[in-house]
Amino acid sequence: MASSLFSELKVRDVTLRNRIAVSPMTQFSSPDGLVTDWHLAHLGSKAAGGAALVMVEQAAVAPEGRMSTQCAGIWNDEQGEALARIARFVASVGSIPGIQLGHTGRRGCVEPPWKGGGHLPEDHPDAWEMIGPSASAFGGIMPRVPRAMTHDDIRAVTRQYAEAARRAREAGFQWLEIHCAHGFLLSSFFSPLANQRTDEYGGDFVGRSRLLVEVFEAVRSEWPERLPLSMRFGVTEFAPGGQTIDDSVELARLLAPRGLDLVDVSFGGNSGRAQTPWDEEGFMVPAAQRIREEAGVLTAANWNLADPVYADAIVREGQVDLVMLGRPMLANPHWPVYAAMVLGEERPYDMLPVQFSTWLNKYQRSRVNNGFGRVVGADTDAFPKAAE
Repeated sequence: MASSLFSELKVRDVTLRNRIAVSPMTQFSSPDGLVTDWHLAHLGSKAAGGAALVMVEQAAVAPEGRMSTQCAGIWNDEQGEALARIARFVASVGSIPGIQLGHTGRRGCVEPPWKGGGHLPEDHPDAWEMIGPSASAFGGIMPRVPRAMTHDDIRAVTRQYAEAARRAREAGFQWLEIHCAHGFLLSSFFSPLANQRTDEYGGDFVGRSRLLVEVFEAVRSEWPERLPLSMRFGVTEFAPGGQTIDDSVELARLLAPRGLDLVDVSFGGNSGRAQTPWDEEGFMVPAAQRIREEAGVLTAANWNLADPVYADAIVREGQVDLVMLGRPMLANPHWPVYAAMVLGEERPYDMLPVQFSTWLNKYQRSRVNNGFGRVVGADTDAFPKAAE
């Protein structure tokens, strides 16, 4: 039986060659918001490694929307031109180039994680004023209190998302995602833990989802009808009083007729007291399945999906449509080839560029010469033999 993980997925006019996507991963390596050769090597290796969709890390729609001073941005044309180089290379090796747009809100203005990841002090020369739905701090190593956004701020942020979508389109990206998880700005508006507003942007589900809908509609108006638009949902807080999966199902139902193509399922991240089950395999998959079945939209899952047999099963069983991989792809940019071997695909190297596949196919003699050692579950007879 052919593996489901290596079946195609068509979304609007874009066809993914398999169900493996590289999750957006912030690299903290973008001076002045500009992606560099680091990003070309980082993302290019994953595209050349066989992933169908390669997502650039969250690109900030405004300077104050970054996580740190070294995070990628898309608020000016120079940044868009730098990103275009990434999009061109990813497409040149057969992958679909995607990018995630975001604004970090009260979880921005931090040091890189290898320096502790906490807020820069207000008097730090590189610090900026943070904004959020309410004047409420995240807490812990992020103690600074954001300024509650005015209606003018809300209109400005909505315009910034639309302008960023235009730049992403002009840069040649073929898949766009809006970040609404991990406690960042849109996620914090949707969460009762972070949003204490009493105007039309707070309170019940309708109020808390209002900014998300307005941003989504603004982005969709700038994004071509023929190209996919997804949103990363923080579907649950893993903390009392936070948003629920029921909320996320309703949000997906609200956005689907407005042009939402896929929900990228992750966690809320608005509480420092969350009890997230980090050690559990595929802990976001049940939520993704619920949204897929109850809202009728495609879903992707993240977190703890590195076992190819498990990843194939959740696609085959209709739990998710796309598998998003972060750390497994950092550890092994050729994870799709490894997965193909484990799942018994006949010609695992054929998904690679010809500069790789020609030699790997020609000189393949046994598992001990395949670059992956002894792959558990692999059918040695399936691999092509060396030319005589």
